[in-house]
Amino acid sequence: MNFVSPAIGYWFLFGFAIVITLFTYFFARRSGWQTKEGFLLANRKVGWVLGGFSIASSWIWAPALFVSVQVAYQKGLAGIFWFTLPNILALLIFAVFAPKIRARFPEGYTFTQFIRYRLQSDRVHKIFLFPYIFYQLMAVVVQLFAGGSLLSLLTGIPLTTIMPILALIVLIYTSISGFQASIVTDFVQLGLIYVVGLIILPLAWHAAGGASAVSAGFHGVQNIQSMLDPGVAFSFGIVTSIGLIAGSISDQSNWQRAFAIQDGQVVRAFIFGSVLFGLVPIGLSTLGFLGANPALGITLPEGVDPSMIGVQTVASLLPFWAVSLFVVMLLAGLSSALDAGLSAASSLWVTDVVHPKDDAAAVKSARRSMVAMTVIGLLVSLAAVYVPNFGLQQLWWVFNTIAACVMVPTVLSLYWDRLDERGVFWGVLVAFFVGIPLFVYSNLIDNPVWIVGSTLFVVGVTLAFCLAFPKKVVRA
Repeated sequence: MNFVSPAIGYWFLFGFAIVITLFTYFFARRSGWQTKEGFLLANRKVGWVLGGFSIASSWIWAPALFVSVQVAYQKGLAGIFWFTLPNILALLIFAVFAPKIRARFPEGYTFTQFIRYRLQSDRVHKIFLFPYIFYQLMAVVVQLFAGGSLLSLLTGIPLTTIMPILALIVLIYTSISGFQASIVTDFVQLGLIYVVGLIILPLAWHAAGGASAVSAGFHGVQNIQSMLDPGVAFSFGIVTSIGLIAGSISDQSNWQRAFAIQDGQVVRAFIFGSVLFGLVPIGLSTLGFLGANPALGITLPEGVDPSMIGVQTVASLLPFWAVSLFVVMLLAGLSSALDAGLSAASSLWVTDVVHPKDDAAAVKSARRSMVAMTVIGLLVSLAAVYVPNFGLQQLWWVFNTIAACVMVPTVLSLYWDRLDERGVFWGVLVAFFVGIPLFVYSNLIDNPVWIVGSTLFVVGVTLAFCLAFPKKVVRA
């Protein structure tokens, strides 16, 4: 079911591209992005307010915009509780980690650069690079897949046409000034999310019948009675919590902001960002509750991914102009996460892979890496379209579990001086080649016990190897 014509959809994308690109170009003219430090870290001069906006906006991935509504729709209060709480905690922990790495590695650019310095090991550095780069690739894939699905649903434009357009829009404005572009547009994009949300959500509640209509969907379509339902906590809560926290720790965009925010302001920035973020999935979850209210009769078109229930709810309750505003809000969130992924990937490439000789070469190499990441991400997104029974939630779980492979050694590297490269290398290797296949198989057979067990195995095996091979203490 299309809500606007394809022609209007194309004009809508064109207008969004022009506005956001001109805005980026205007602010790029006055910043010193021409150097490596400027392009990758905005010269380490980001204040805590702007930094908080950027932290929240870059963490508002497609899961925050779509999966949050989906789990509220399917699992009710229990679903949104186990989605939102670990999401907030995943940002709050950086209020502890960020000042720690700044104290130990003040001139750093990436966490993988730090791990190489910390353990003096090329093989550990290489094995860490894989999940960190893969995570940014999946950031691109998820945003393109979700954003394309959204606009395809609304406009009737083929998904395989929309995804390349979205990729090109974000690549153009992000490549202008790198991390500076991401920071500036994050502020605008989060502002749009809040302004549009404050308009659309109350209108949807009123159109549905008020607070009683929202509360009628609190149990979700699966009729889960308790917010602390043990079945949801086990099958969804554990996997989601580990995945989100691991994803946050393995997300170079968070470490990039930890290095870029002004010294002494990083704690305030991450606390502020976690609060700004948390309000978004909580507010959007009410659309899932309305969708689950049987009295409203809201249903998804056949074959549409259930993560689109929020869009369907707005379209069922409100007029065309409201749907258009809602799409603006969703596109703002998707593009902010997408540009953060490209910027973070460029910092990993320049710092950990190619090591350019001067500032001009660094900026040039960073832009090339953005192009390469966009192309690869687009190809993976197009491939995902043709995988049966594969939606946004499955994609999200897989890459978060890969991130979990390096979660334990990442934390230990900051706080345990006896961490040795042997334990890290073999622990992560076993997690990759045993834990990840187990997790994928568990999802294919849809066995909750196996899913949780394989997730805990990934975390447990890396911890076991790190503890089994501690660094020897040299005694005088």
